Amino acid sequence: MRFYEYESKQLFGRYGIPLPTGSKVAHSAAEAEAVAKEINGPAVLKSQVLTGGRMKAGGVLFADTPGQAAEAATKILALTINGHAPRGVLVEGRAPVKQEYYIGVTWDGFARKPVMICSDMGGIDIEEVAETHPEHIAKRHFSTLLPFSDYMAKELIAQLAIGGAELNQLSRIAAALARVFIAHGLTLAEINPLARLEDGRFVCLDGHVDMEDDARDSQKAILKALGIAPEEKRQARPPTQFEIDGAAVDAADHRGVAGNVVEFDGDLGLVIGAGGGSLTLFDAIRKHGGRPANYCEIGGNPSVTKACELTKLILRKPGVKKIAVMMNVVSNTRVDIVARGVIKGVIESGHKPADKIAIFRIPGSWETEGFKILQHYGVEYCDRTVSMYEAAGRAVAKMQDA
Repeated sequence: MRFYEYESKQLFGRYGIPLPTGSKVAHSAAEAEAVAKEINGPAVLKSQVLTGGRMKAGGVLFADTPGQAAEAATKILALTINGHAPRGVLVEGRAPVKQEYYIGVTWDGFARKPVMICSDMGGIDIEEVAETHPEHIAKRHFSTLLPFSDYMAKELIAQLAIGGAELNQLSRIAAALARVFIAHGLTLAEINPLARLEDGRFVCLDGHVDMEDDARDSQKAILKALGIAPEEKRQARPPTQFEIDGAAVDAADHRGVAGNVVEFDGDLGLVIGAGGGSLTLFDAIRKHGGRPANYCEIGGNPSVTKACELTKLILRKPGVKKIAVMMNVVSNTRVDIVARGVIKGVIESGHKPADKIAIFRIPGSWETEGFKILQHYGVEYCDRTVSMYEAAGRAVAKMQDA
């Protein structure tokens, strides 16, 4: 889940990372003018969108007076960038910059550890720096179990031949960024550029934060403090009502997962999951020529009510003709409970299970009991002797007559 720039900076500020003067988000020209008055000097106003290209699109403007700030905010708030309407406009003080740096922490899947990357060439893509000027890059991996000290950051930054007071200030900021990364389940914490001003101070000019979706439950407090609602998906586009309703289904009951949905424009509803099964089955449906109406994740033994409400949500979606209920082999999810929930959802939606369920393939715990329920309602089901790929093909074949 990606944070807006102003949210990233609010998070950084909690750990002592220095921010520009002001650094408040405004939602109207009047609010922007008020922030500019507080700054009492030149200001920069930046559109708050989850997409790149703000500068080229006119989403970053400068102002020397509060009146100019109000005019700039009016333009920015009316500007859509790459299909994204702005959440607000960030208003910050502007000061002369002497040099720009890069500091970032991300997850290295090969090393299975976080890695911190620093460069004395900030303000441009770090990938470009790594390719064209690798001597300006320093990096080190670190443990998620042990504290990240200022000294560890100092060792890293010293590789760039930076010394004196500059080294001390950069080390404190880098160490704070590592603590933010570990404390909040992030997959990316990045400051680019980190500016050294002409008066010697360092400030975070731009910040990026991505949080692991699975960390949302453990990070409820900070998300609430930052004003991030539980239903916000923060993908490349705003969540649809279908996706918001799905999140509400999932949040209504702590047992299992059933409601993490992504909307597509197809006609086959999917109730899929387990051990990577969601992606595998979604791809299999498309490989067979099917048109998924949604992506979905279900597992962890959701309650009957949860499975029922998810089924009803998918069947309410316009254009959905049938649903396919398929999972990888499950050990921590009872097949009979999912079967009961899905059947209940289909019936309460006013349909016959045998007509609406194209295929039911969930092998695993309590499958005998689950298959009895499906048999009672005349639903086609299969066990693990039928591969997920084959089951997906059967579901798509059923759509030919739907």
